[in-house]
Amino acid sequence: MSIAPSGELASERGPLRSMLFIPGDSEKKLGKIDGCAADAVILDLEDSVALPNKPRARELVAAFIAARPKAQRKLQLWVRINPLDTDLALGDLVAVIGQALPGYGPDGIMQPKANGAADVVQLSHYLDALEALAGLAPGSTAIVPLVTETARAPFALGEYATTPLPRLAGLTWGAEDLSAALGASTNQVPGGGFAFTYQMVRAQTLLAAHAAGVPAIDTLHADYRDDAGLLASSRKARAEGWSGRLAIHPAQVGPINSGFSPSDEDIALARRVVAAFDADPGLGTIGIDGKMFDIPHLKAARRTLAMAAARAG
Repeated sequence: MSIAPSGELASERGPLRSMLFIPGDSEKKLGKIDGCAADAVILDLEDSVALPNKPRARELVAAFIAARPKAQRKLQLWVRINPLDTDLALGDLVAVIGQALPGYGPDGIMQPKANGAADVVQLSHYLDALEALAGLAPGSTAIVPLVTETARAPFALGEYATTPLPRLAGLTWGAEDLSAALGASTNQVPGGGFAFTYQMVRAQTLLAAHAAGVPAIDTLHADYRDDAGLLASSRKARAEGWSGRLAIHPAQVGPINSGFSPSDEDIALARRVVAAFDADPGLGTIGIDGKMFDIPHLKAARRTLAMAAARAG
């Protein structure tokens, strides 16, 4: 029997259109976060921090979070820890959660190189213990795993929909670590765009997230100077069913937020569709401006209006 995660943690925290990576060892970049327009920042302790700098990054990130109570935050604070199979992960978690005060701590943990739902279960057990140790509300720390960074991981994507994972707040994917795992020299095709293997795991991640009932968060757009390409790509991703995407530069936040927000035209049409069905609940199809709309369109319209309401809130 399929047991889908609730997704309640994601809805409590609000939408995740843009999740901006910030290197945890950069005091300069940490100092600019409070003015950031991203829905969330990911304080990174993993790939963007060289090994000799990881202890200092852990200290800086823990102090940054400890200075910002959750009730006063304008954006979510997430931490990407080091992989669970390293000797760094538990130290990361103890620093940012086990030593937190009630009302503080990160909003969530981004879990790198997850091989499947069992890895998220293991991380959840660690969070259970550390939240209890710190006196934090049980279940208050969400999890978004990176689910395609190892060659094994794509084969387990269906597990996220059949395993009870109440902390699960989204699924996201990455191409760079998978390239390294495969020994590939590139993940692109000539002329640009992902090669077939990476298109495949991207599609699988989208399906897995919707099967699990959580947001699907697209991977980064590598060229941070390409505003037009990023906006077009984000609009296309939203049309495919993605809820947001990762960012590596503050300049990417605006195009991402715009691309994953319903346009005024989208909202106006959604209101007309919902109003038409509400006026006659017995109908299975309606016509608007010469086009037919049925129940799947009604569901999509309601999602659009819910998304618009969340953005406004």
